Amino acid sequence: MDIQRFCLECGEPLMGRRDKKFCGDQCRNNYNNRRYSEANTLLKKINQILKKNYMILCELNPKGKASLPRQKLLEKGFNFNYFTSLYTTREGKTYHFVYDRGYLKMENDLIMLVIKESPKDKKG
Repeated sequence: MDIQRFCLECGEPLMGRRDKKFCGDQCRNNYNNRRYSEANTLLKKINQILKKNYMILCELNPKGKASLPRQKLLEKGFNFNYFTSLYTTREGKTYHFVYDRGYLKMENDLIMLVIKESPKDKKG
């Protein structure tokens, strides 16, 4: 005896293969788009913030190293809560990076901006 199966999206009866879950491509796409839209929205928002942070770091540090007041980054819309990695030196200083662009919080509300060397940039 065969059990009646229904499309996960529209509820229509399914015909064909036993493992079929949707009546067609449109229902499958609608189901998956709805299922992942919340996660995609969050990822897009975070990626927008990271991209903005990266562009600000590139603009304010075109040559490799720069120091400036923290306020300058804030005025440009930099969000200090979002970064892609941390690097702690042997001396215990922690650099925050947005991809290859980083910053170090220093005394007197100053920020030192740096660019991470890629392995091909290192000589040795």
